[in-house]
Amino acid sequence: MERRPPGTLRFLPLAIVLALGCASVTAADAQDPPDIGLEELLGVEVTSVSRKAERLHDVAAAVFVISREDIERSGATSIPEALRMAPGVNVASLANNRWAVSIRGFNDRWGNKLLVLMDGRSIYSPLFSGVVWEDQDTLLEDIDRIEVVRGPGAAMWGANAVNGVINIITRRARDTQGDLLVGAAGTEERALVAFRHGGEAGNGHFRVWGKAFTRDQAVTADGRSGNDYWHAERVGFRGDWVTGNGQRLMTSLTTTS
Repeated sequence: MERRPPGTLRFLPLAIVLALGCASVTAADAQDPPDIGLEELLGVEVTSVSRKAERLHDVAAAVFVISREDIERSGATSIPEALRMAPGVNVASLANNRWAVSIRGFNDRWGNKLLVLMDGRSIYSPLFSGVVWEDQDTLLEDIDRIEVVRGPGAAMWGANAVNGVINIITRRARDTQGDLLVGAAGTEERALVAFRHGGEAGNGHFRVWGKAFTRDQAVTADGRSGNDYWHAERVGFRGDWVTGNGQRLMTSLTTTS
């Protein structure tokens, strides 16, 4: 056994503490400071759990919020791609033009155990009580945040909310004034063009947007075509008005071809 000089064991714990302290300072200096403080993060308000604004820290549910900044930095071009950032959400690309999204398992093309809302209104299909995700593709630049509740919410939202609730909240019309033009191109996402125009009208604000894209078909490992070429065009409108008695009125419309 190796013999150490007297007193070495007494100073060994102190040396370890100093070494860990220096390592932690070096790691902290190497990282950029966070863009949002802890108190501000805990103070983010959500509305999908109890149908009223609450601080994220006070909500008695497993909630994850995808912010507008998160969507911009992710490079996502569709809502299902953005949902991949939320833990516990199973997002499957069945083909280049078909999606399956669920929470807590039971994921398939016609899954109906997940309630999906757009600004608090259900967007389920009456054919199977689920969501046709390729048809719910609003302009991502207009999304304010996506609130994901992992757990049953049927007491508040109805029978569809068995596995969870996804509430896609868009920005108010007054926050999207002016003009916006978006363009992208690539090997799979062959072309994407989108525009938005916002203005004032009477006692409110409005915006008009459009989006068109072309996505290439998939190719199997043996070189065969997946026959899932996808092309779509969408036009939408949203208006936020204030009536004579001070009540707020929101109207929206989206068409797909």
